[in-house]
Amino acid sequence: MRRQRTRLRSLGIALATAAALVTIPAQTPAAAAEAPLSQGRTATSSSDENAGTPAAGAVDGDNGTRWSSARTDAQWLQVDLGTSATLSKVVLNWEAAYGKDYKIQVSDNGSSWSDIKSVTGGDGGTDTLDVSGQGRYVRMQGVSRATEYGYSLWEFQVFGTSGTGNPPAGDCATANAAKGKPATASSTENAGTPAASAFDGDTGTRWSSQASDPQWVRVDLGSQQDICKVDLNWEAAYGKDFTIQASADGQDWTTLKSVTNGTGGTASYDVSGSGRYVRINGTARGTGYGYSLWEVAVHTGTGGSTPPVEGGGDLGPNVIVVDPNTPNLQAKFDQVFTQQESNQFGSGRYQFLMKPGTYNGINAQLGFYTSISGLGLNPDDVKINGDITVDAGWFNGNATQNFWRSAENLSIRPVNGTNRWAVAQAAPFRRIHVEGGLNLAPAGYGWASGGYIADSKIDGTVGPYSQQQWYTRESSVGGWTNGVWNMTFSGVQGAPATNFDTGPYTTLDTTPVSREKPFLYLDGNDYKVFVPGKRTNARGVSWPANAGGSSLPLSQFYVVKPGATAATINAALAQGLNLLFTPGVYHLDRTINVNRANTVVLGLGLATIIPDNGVDAMHVADVDGVRLAGFLIDAGAAKSDTLLQVGAPGSSADHAANPTTVQDVFVRIGGAGPGLATHSMVVNSDDAIIDHTWIWRADHGEGVGWETNRADYGLEVNGDDVLATGLFVEHFNKYDVVWSGERGRTIFFQNEKAYDVPNSAAITHDGIVGYAAYKVADSVNTHEAWGLGSYCNFTSDSTIVQHHGFQVPVKSGIKLHSIQVISLGGKGQYAHVVNDTGAPTSGSDTIPSKITSFP
Repeated sequence: MRRQRTRLRSLGIALATAAALVTIPAQTPAAAAEAPLSQGRTATSSSDENAGTPAAGAVDGDNGTRWSSARTDAQWLQVDLGTSATLSKVVLNWEAAYGKDYKIQVSDNGSSWSDIKSVTGGDGGTDTLDVSGQGRYVRMQGVSRATEYGYSLWEFQVFGTSGTGNPPAGDCATANAAKGKPATASSTENAGTPAASAFDGDTGTRWSSQASDPQWVRVDLGSQQDICKVDLNWEAAYGKDFTIQASADGQDWTTLKSVTNGTGGTASYDVSGSGRYVRINGTARGTGYGYSLWEVAVHTGTGGSTPPVEGGGDLGPNVIVVDPNTPNLQAKFDQVFTQQESNQFGSGRYQFLMKPGTYNGINAQLGFYTSISGLGLNPDDVKINGDITVDAGWFNGNATQNFWRSAENLSIRPVNGTNRWAVAQAAPFRRIHVEGGLNLAPAGYGWASGGYIADSKIDGTVGPYSQQQWYTRESSVGGWTNGVWNMTFSGVQGAPATNFDTGPYTTLDTTPVSREKPFLYLDGNDYKVFVPGKRTNARGVSWPANAGGSSLPLSQFYVVKPGATAATINAALAQGLNLLFTPGVYHLDRTINVNRANTVVLGLGLATIIPDNGVDAMHVADVDGVRLAGFLIDAGAAKSDTLLQVGAPGSSADHAANPTTVQDVFVRIGGAGPGLATHSMVVNSDDAIIDHTWIWRADHGEGVGWETNRADYGLEVNGDDVLATGLFVEHFNKYDVVWSGERGRTIFFQNEKAYDVPNSAAITHDGIVGYAAYKVADSVNTHEAWGLGSYCNFTSDSTIVQHHGFQVPVKSGIKLHSIQVISLGGKGQYAHVVNDTGAPTSGSDTIPSKITSFP
């Protein structure tokens, strides 16, 4: 019966496809004998449904292969004709999943597009469109789909005459991409010399700055573009030393060219890079006056054939590598902490990497988006006689918002014997040896809502104190003092015994299957990434033996830095490189497609991926052993269908021997600004391991509202034999978790229902008030879960009574252990715990309603 439901759905699609092909008369794609200019050319897309439906499938001349996209409207397919052409006709042979409304667009450079045909109310089949235009790149830009699925084309054919019109866009374009674009500057000399005058195409007007160093002028090209040359026309007040820089977001800059001892006049600089923003950053003037430019011209294009993406290299500007002899080390920690302590939704991202050795008298306080990791192969290679501290002074002693930070792979001997780690969600504590105790509460024991420990050894006692819930996996502790609601352990030596009837503890002797997170380390002077092996029925830490793991040199990774494009990232993956995202915020105009088995995608410093224009952020093919770890996906302002998809719909391959893992991968919708998605994380691959995730529809910050940051579903599991350890999912408009795969298991689940539900009617469905926090589909026969909690805090309407926290089919193979629901301060209530079972919550005393086991 495995995969029966999915196969029936696939059969339905196939039948629909067949019906479409029967009812649409067969047409010859091109009436003339001419061959398509597009056939066999390089094709790219905003997304691919799976590895079997790539963009190339639509330009290979084979009507039995196809391209299909993700299930959202703003998707595109483009083909590079190799040279500019005069276009006459475009033929689209649609599969059953066709475009109802779409545009045909043309471009010289693959970045700036012009519409040459618009289609509305299309009915699929074969569309033959007469067009008129010139360009090297031709694109089908979807506007709206005709079905619930994506866009799907058997063939996309472009006809015309090549070698005419503009010069090939692969060469550096002669046009000035900066002309007339918005410009800003660090200063202006006076109102008559604004920044815009350096980009107006008029050599009689100029920008000039104040007479000091440094100064800069920048231009917004309007979209991410490949930059190949920059021309500068200096006035007499020129820059002697300056850099030409590019940025994807106008905040994190990459240097394309450094100039020293410049002499002014006019100069052209060949560069290679990409960005939306280009900046001339002056550091030393050539005269006693300011900087003054008559004109700045920016030229775009790829420069011909695309060179291969190189692996390795430096780790970028926001990775701070230190050793025991680093001068002013404490000041470095303090400087970043001062900036990041309360910077909850800012763009700063930082990673401290500590070389092996002994560090004395250090207190590394960690704020938002700050990570600290040792560079040894084992935690005891980096010894800190000091502390790594998270406290909540910035929030008046309330630690419930201490998100997005991490510590990993080092040892701590706390100054006073106990280290303080007062965190909330998305703050992993991994591979740490604490030679003392660990306090999980803020100073003053204010509110706290965390958290996660894995593969760690705490010699002393762990005191959670005010922590509402916590999950600890495969570690050892000298003792555990207390807990509030839900303290869950698996494979932890020294863990307290289960006492859920009268207390907060749920303890499993081992973890059924696990694989520790990949990590960066130094082998001599060379950076490598260690990829731990799979463990079964594990108990205690995995080190120092690190059995079954392997090392990958940094040369096998594309080191992704701010300004990198999705096209380059996908090219690197296609070459067989892994990805190491350095700290930064990455706006991407197309889906990252991870199609190769055993690919590692590792983030440093909570590197953040934002999909723009409604594309999906990342798709992983149904292949063995992909490792996703250590990054944040932040929904964009245009609605994405699915932010992270692991395995294409209908995946059925057996990955039990080498599962895909998703570890410390966090998903956020809203908070840093409006964000929209229908599905947040969807796992279709069998045997996947989800090891610590926080999937969060924001309840505070910017862009927050019932519809403003709408996201219907948090986690959806369709694959069989999937295990979740440390699952935090909160605030979704409909179901937070929907589990449809067979033999799924969850060890620890923490949930809050959406605060901002306007009224009961908004969440009433099928005669039930409220969507369950954790729903197991009626079709499932076997499922088991331990340590589950759902809390309500209906701040918009405190009269709402949610029917239940958990909804499961009543079958012998469905088993839940240690389940509870809680009303936070009486802001709404639950009528039941599971289905129609369990006492209602009442009053405002946050007293749990519990069930030890169900059924």
